[in-house]
Amino acid sequence: MIIEGHDVNKKVFIIAEIGNNHEGNFDVAQEMIIQAAEAGADAVKFQTIVPELLVSVAETERIAKLKKFQFSHSQFEALANLAATKNIVFFSTPFDLGSASFLNTIQSVFKIASGDNNFFPLIEKIAGFNKPMIISTGLSDIALLEDLYQRVSTIRAKFKNDPGFAFMHCVTSYPVPDSESNLASISYLKKHFPAVTIGYSDHTIGIKAAIYAVAVGARIIEKHFTIDNNYSDFRDHQLSANPEDMRKMVDGIREAELMIGDGFRSDVGCEKDMHIAARRSIAAAMNLPEGTIITNDHLIWVRPGNGLAPGNELKLLGKRTVRNITSGEMINTVDVFHNN
Repeated sequence: MIIEGHDVNKKVFIIAEIGNNHEGNFDVAQEMIIQAAEAGADAVKFQTIVPELLVSVAETERIAKLKKFQFSHSQFEALANLAATKNIVFFSTPFDLGSASFLNTIQSVFKIASGDNNFFPLIEKIAGFNKPMIISTGLSDIALLEDLYQRVSTIRAKFKNDPGFAFMHCVTSYPVPDSESNLASISYLKKHFPAVTIGYSDHTIGIKAAIYAVAVGARIIEKHFTIDNNYSDFRDHQLSANPEDMRKMVDGIREAELMIGDGFRSDVGCEKDMHIAARRSIAAAMNLPEGTIITNDHLIWVRPGNGLAPGNELKLLGKRTVRNITSGEMINTVDVFHNN
């Protein structure tokens, strides 16, 4: 999957999930974009919510709170423009079909929240945009994920290009206890959906889980982001990374992927000088006078490995030495007759 030039197979894509941590303060939202970019995140993500299209009219208190957090389309456009100047990807999760249509005019990638991974009208509409698409897996089972993959694949079959599709392992709780983060699901999803990019959306407190997730194969990491963990009593601030933590998380992920490497077993630069020093050669176990017929009892194997390597014993066994060989001296094929 490639998101605005970021190939997630080559480098882990890190999303600072601002969500609603701005609490409707546009200046704070702008500052959070700047801080996320300075911390090294690859993207910032918001939430685009029309309260009346998300919760029941009976939920008057919740609607009132969401309205305080709500940004206008023009404000989202301004945030997207700011992100572009900071060289950080901007996108927002839509929670209704109209918001999805609007966001399609200002962003290049979409994400579906865990709570909406069975909201098929929204999912199918976004699949029709044929842009990189990420779906969080919280609250789901494997049957639902298989259904989602088939639905998206069927809609996209009419397009000539494949923009990429990702599942984000996620546990929908705020916060998630470390003991229930279940990072092994990342490996499971990678095996079950080999054509899908697998990532991790982190709701634990702290940054360890996000870094560990990379070690088990996550190629996209999403972590909630706040300007200050004590900004207010709004739930998400406590489980979010502040700017300092985000920088530490980014650095930890970059260090982890550097150490993980590409997974292919081959000579690496720092190992090359050890090929001779650490390997063994066939040598004489005792003094061997000229004319000795070599047997297994005559052989030992010693470092360095600049002589005849182990595995070549048959080139010596049963052969007669053509010179005196001292104990511990390496034996090569030139030291024996090849016809007795």
